[in-house]
Amino acid sequence: QLQLVESGGGLVQPGGSLRLSCAASGFTLNYYAIGWFRQAPGKEREGVSCISNTDGNLYYRDSVKGRFTISRDSAKNTVYLQMNSLQPEDTAVYYCAARKGGCSVYVSSYDYWGQGTQVTVSS
Repeated sequence: QLQLVESGGGLVQPGGSLRLSCAASGFTLNYYAIGWFRQAPGKEREGVSCISNTDGNLYYRDSVKGRFTISRDSAKNTVYLQMNSLQPEDTAVYYCAARKGGCSVYVSSYDYWGQGTQVTVSS
């Protein structure tokens, strides 16, 4: 069974850090582009970052550039999202998703999704 499982969310104060993990089972992440998305209450799901399987490129939405870093550990079949300098506007449920053929901003183009992990940034 193909499955993605996120972990690492939690409550953090503004300026703090979290590292999210996206672990895959049933398939090899190296063959897929892995995107991180987030969805805040009352808002649409939006792309945060993506690591490509075709050209190795990394992508970030403008608001997280310089603060978030995406990486892949092939041995652990896991993708990480290191989040630093977190701000209240980063509060959301974070999801990882997988698709073949490179990164995409379109939520519907991803084939596999995790269940999400809550990130809350508050003092």
